[in-house]
Amino acid sequence: MSTAVVSATAPANDPTFENVWDELVWRGLVHVSTDQEALRALLAGDPITYYCGFDPTAPSLHLGNLVQLLTMRRLQLAGHKPLGLVGGSTGLVGDPGGRDTERVLNPVETVEEWVGYLRAQVERFLSFEGDNAARMVNNLDWTAPLSAIDFLRGIGKHFRVGTMIKKDAVSARLNSEAGISYTEFSYQILQGLDYLELHRRYGCVLQTGGSDQWGNLTSGTDLIHRVEGVSVHAIGTPLITNSDGTKFGKSAGNAIWLDPVMCSPYRMYQFWLNTDDADVITRLKVFTFLTRAEIEEYERLVEAEPFRREAQKRLAREVTAFVHGTDATAAVIAASDALFGQGDLTSIDAQTLRQALDELPNATVAADTGVLQALVDTGLVASLSEGRRAISQGGVSLDGVKVDDESAVVTGLLPGGVSVLRRGKKTLAGVFLEAR
Repeated sequence: MSTAVVSATAPANDPTFENVWDELVWRGLVHVSTDQEALRALLAGDPITYYCGFDPTAPSLHLGNLVQLLTMRRLQLAGHKPLGLVGGSTGLVGDPGGRDTERVLNPVETVEEWVGYLRAQVERFLSFEGDNAARMVNNLDWTAPLSAIDFLRGIGKHFRVGTMIKKDAVSARLNSEAGISYTEFSYQILQGLDYLELHRRYGCVLQTGGSDQWGNLTSGTDLIHRVEGVSVHAIGTPLITNSDGTKFGKSAGNAIWLDPVMCSPYRMYQFWLNTDDADVITRLKVFTFLTRAEIEEYERLVEAEPFRREAQKRLAREVTAFVHGTDATAAVIAASDALFGQGDLTSIDAQTLRQALDELPNATVAADTGVLQALVDTGLVASLSEGRRAISQGGVSLDGVKVDDESAVVTGLLPGGVSVLRRGKKTLAGVFLEAR
């Protein structure tokens, strides 16, 4: 798994907002929160310490996590101090939210490995320099030394079962056929303990997370109020969905992961490029650092010239650069342009070209395979006879060169020993040659 550091673009908050709270609200990042007026005053004052937690339930973060990472970055740019928590202990237990059945518990060694991957990813989005430098923490550091008796006496006594079962995630599972185990039921106590511990150690007074985590977020605010007698805060960001109500960022098991090994920069760029007109302005607000004026201009362009897809292009460029760096983004833009006839295929680096072709219909063929057979193998035509007609009508090209001879063979002359087949103007397929 890749843990290489990539350079994000240099983000900045919109200077037209005097208070970062107002910007968060305008961008639609506050779905639910503790007292809003108190939060607004808090964020306008001296720097505060805040945190967000990420559980190692997979070897990479995904687009849902990116909402939190961007929110953390916005708060840090406003002068506040972030704590990035990776859940070495909570990742061993499992959060009951968002599922109908019990989470499969991963081996301890796997969770430990994933903690390292997620820590490296979180670190890429925060600054560890200056007066408000970020700090990484692992909740295993304070839960592992606790005995069961210490946990029950010191923490468990402050939680009321009646309150716990009213939490949305728990209530849904209690009413499901699968029910809920004590292990997942206790998750909210562990997350509450995290907030209490970070409050004691670092003076943390704000936690951010998805709105589906609200029950867990408030378990921490309630615990601190009960134990320490002070009020702290929480912000729940909205769950991002498409305009038609479908889940965002997931389709047929193909989540958009932040690790380039699990989701290539090319695939990520294409994902954002294909954003629906009805969703693109909302996405620009949440996932980019463009100013309000810039976004309002793109909103006008979507209305006036939707066919140009300028907003989608900017969205794809900004987010891909923030996640994978400007060099990788420039490479995938060049590959996208070249594949669709606006650039030189031979100028694309082999890795980016391979990533791009992996996203297209493709086939691996033996050396000297004919173009006709490759058309069939890649699914561009249904039969050899259909392939002959397509060639005779001038509708087939190989590596950007029109194919006139139906006996032509696939050459694999592009970087990395691959070829690009095209039928018509927009139907493409990749051809990979078997190693000799």
